[in-house]
Amino acid sequence: MVGLSEGEKHFIRGGIAQDLRADGRTRLQFRALTVETGIIPQANGSARVRMGATEVIASVKAELGKPTILHPDKGKVSIYVDCSPTAAPMFEGRGSEELSAELSVALQRCLLGGKSGAGLQLIYRL
Repeated sequence: MVGLSEGEKHFIRGGIAQDLRADGRTRLQFRALTVETGIIPQANGSARVRMGATEVIASVKAELGKPTILHPDKGKVSIYVDCSPTAAPMFEGRGSEELSAELSVALQRCLLGGKSGAGLQLIYRL
């Protein structure tokens, strides 16, 4: 448990030993989870996921384009994450731009590979 004080660590360990969380649930009780799809009509795919008080909305847009001259038989995937200022005050102003950029790069490395990600090989044959 990095970044926690000794008191916080003791509190968490005590809760685990007593099978009790701070919100009253036991270790094996999960928050309610709901998933709705097709919530953004302009997107090719979208979903809203709610877990407790946390809500995430994700959407996918797809466009067809011409391959590059160097790789005429391969497609292209671009990834962009947008952290909406309506989601939390911390996303207002430049805070959301930095987080959006960081998440976009991390997701791209995870899915497509890169300097620190093995990635999945996504090759589209046209």
